[in-house]
Amino acid sequence: MKQNPIILFIITILLLIGCSNGASNKFDLNQLTRVDFIDGNRDEEIIVTEKEKIKTLRDIIGKIEWEENIKPQMDEKEDVIATLFFTYDKNMPERLTEYSIWFSKKDGSAAIFHREKNALGTLDKENAKILKELINN
Repeated sequence: MKQNPIILFIITILLLIGCSNGASNKFDLNQLTRVDFIDGNRDEEIIVTEKEKIKTLRDIIGKIEWEENIKPQMDEKEDVIATLFFTYDKNMPERLTEYSIWFSKKDGSAAIFHREKNALGTLDKENAKILKELINN
């Protein structure tokens, strides 16, 4: 009889660990509420909270093509560091994730490194241009 509470306790702990690990790596773009950009060339911080701009950023982020378990082999320092703020519950702190972004001078595309997931993404010329304009305005 004493084994039942112990087994139940172990199963509960395993479920909590499993659920929390899966939740920590998933981001719901609908919960994106703010993006801070640090321009590496000018050391200037840009904070984006306007709903229309956040909606545009959600669309752009959703179009990034990701390759996981890749570290970037960039010769230069990133052009921009973006910190994304996700609000899942008003009573809890925001969840943050960080991207390093390089804009290509050759073809106009962008390379994005997601530090937490160790993933490298690419953004086509058109969406990279929109992202760059959002940062510069």
